[in-house]
Amino acid sequence: MGGCCSRDEVGRMPTSGAMERVDAFYAAEEDSVRVGDGGARVRLKGSCMVASMFTQQGWKGVNQDAMTLWEGFAGDQGTIFCGVFDGHGPYGHRVACHVRDALPSRLQSGMKAFEGGAGDTGGDGDGWFASWNATIVSAFEELDKELSNHPWIDCICSGATAVTILKERDHLIIANLGDSRAVLCTRDDDDQLVPVQLTVDQKPNLPSEAERIRSCRGRVFSLEEEPDVHRLWLPDEDSPGLAMARAFGDLCLKDFGLIATPQISHRKLSDKDEFVVLATDGVWDVLSNEEVIKIVSSANKRSAAAKQVVDRAVRAWWTARFERGGRSTPRPRSTTAPSSASSSSSLFLRPTSQPAEFGETARFRRTSPARIALGRREARSRNRRWRWAQADRNRSGRRWMG
Repeated sequence: MGGCCSRDEVGRMPTSGAMERVDAFYAAEEDSVRVGDGGARVRLKGSCMVASMFTQQGWKGVNQDAMTLWEGFAGDQGTIFCGVFDGHGPYGHRVACHVRDALPSRLQSGMKAFEGGAGDTGGDGDGWFASWNATIVSAFEELDKELSNHPWIDCICSGATAVTILKERDHLIIANLGDSRAVLCTRDDDDQLVPVQLTVDQKPNLPSEAERIRSCRGRVFSLEEEPDVHRLWLPDEDSPGLAMARAFGDLCLKDFGLIATPQISHRKLSDKDEFVVLATDGVWDVLSNEEVIKIVSSANKRSAAAKQVVDRAVRAWWTARFERGGRSTPRPRSTTAPSSASSSSSLFLRPTSQPAEFGETARFRRTSPARIALGRREARSRNRRWRWAQADRNRSGRRWMG
């Protein structure tokens, strides 16, 4: 989930009954693969030939992350759309789910405003990318306006980030809103795997973001207990404390520097490009780009790649807690409210330069005996730290685990 904290109560209290049924609808909807606009095959979790998806709830609260994958986007079997959406605030899970469902349809509607694609122009023409850029920006901003008038999603102090990729043949169009991240794994001249970060984490303390926020009378500062987490605040109140500079929703901050305009970039794929990972800050707060591509490239099965990334992120959170003696929750650079860990979500898009019938490769080889032995040693070490932490908890008489 994203980072949002408040010293004061802002926004409306949760409604019950009908809202509980809405949340149940979203949860049930994720169990199936459905047919979207234009006959696209829409997947909300799990794995397929082109991707692996996984999300896990944090230690407290509801899982506010959402994901989607559209194969055959806009009626073109060679086009794929995927996105990861990270909610924050009391109703962030509803915002994330709404954006997940509404954004692809808006993008497809916008595509009808211009004709031609990468294959018609060679993908190098400025007009092709400019048309896509305008379509994506319009879809994001119109969806944000729609949320401001939504009848049953309270977006006053709740919102969601988004990182999306549109793959059209051998072209990637990346759109980022907030602090989730997209990382491409490619090979250098020595044939070694290296990460290429495709997006910029849009934090409030980035010079360009901070300048815009302050020009709109918003404030940017960090709390004493979180010196590395800069947040966006109202001009005259220490709330809501948003840990990103761009997002859907969060209406209370839209007049004070928060915007829903995504940063968009384009990359032409080459034979050296292996795969792309989209993930929320629950992953990137504790794992580096290098660590993530190493985990994915060494996964024994492509379908398990995303889950292994999230599992490693959860393990890193636990390790950080143990190293602190179990007395406090680690606070990475964009953590959520104190004493809770972020939900973590990861979407792995398979090597885009390979044909659809591409099978398992050596990158997804079976785990070696040496790696199994290392895993067993790590497990024994974790068990020892667990026993020590329990003993420490019993002695102190405090229940420190969330």
